[in-house]
Amino acid sequence: MEKYAQSSDGQNIHYKESGEGNPSILFVHGWLGNAEWWNSQQEYFKDQYHIVQMSLAGHGKSDSSRKEWSSESYSDDIKAVADQLDSKEIILVGHSMSGAYVLEASLKIPQVKALILIDTVKDLDETFTDEQAEEYLFVHYRNDFKNAVENILPQYLFAEKTPPEVREKLQNEFLHNTSETAIELLRPLYKTDFREAASNVQVPVRAINSDNSPTNADNNRKYLKDYDFVEIAGTGHYPMLENPEKFNQLLEQTIKELV
Repeated sequence: MEKYAQSSDGQNIHYKESGEGNPSILFVHGWLGNAEWWNSQQEYFKDQYHIVQMSLAGHGKSDSSRKEWSSESYSDDIKAVADQLDSKEIILVGHSMSGAYVLEASLKIPQVKALILIDTVKDLDETFTDEQAEEYLFVHYRNDFKNAVENILPQYLFAEKTPPEVREKLQNEFLHNTSETAIELLRPLYKTDFREAASNVQVPVRAINSDNSPTNADNNRKYLKDYDFVEIAGTGHYPMLENPEKFNQLLEQTIKELV
């Protein structure tokens, strides 16, 4: 069922509900993604849990006329959807940039019982200055976004075993955006230090991370009171799309442990 919630600044936030059961699993995509990224998980879990797939403002079918993009407004998007759910228990699942935003959102949503991070927040002490973000990321995007998407980003986002059709699908989706839009939507991630939010998170935090880059659990445990992770082998940054079968098994184990 397709629905909309209104975020704190009036943006209409699109989400889909399916299945029933307890808890509600609220899936939040990463940069330039959308609710559809979780279709394999919806299909797998709909008979066990209440499944909610949302698109952040600027993504998918949600409004994109936000005047000021910030981590607070993204976390308000998540809260807006959570507030409309008839659910006493919610598990937030955040992929990529949304890992940081579900940390923030969990502090605003009393029904949140746990967080599951997907290939994200792998080292809370790894931070970027504005200058570093500008140099490493935004210059490439601004100068030649198509080249960045096709030749630079794949080095970081994909693995040797990433299926070609997944690679192509994602690159096509990315290129539906202008370079300026892509920068605006990503910039809040690099302008916020999420360690303070992490220190205030009271619920268990679990992660399913690709083995494509290391996870520094010791650094994360300096801030997160209850953190643990498992690795999925052979995928890049999008395990739920690249190897949904294995990913769903790991996610199921993780949810059962938390519930």
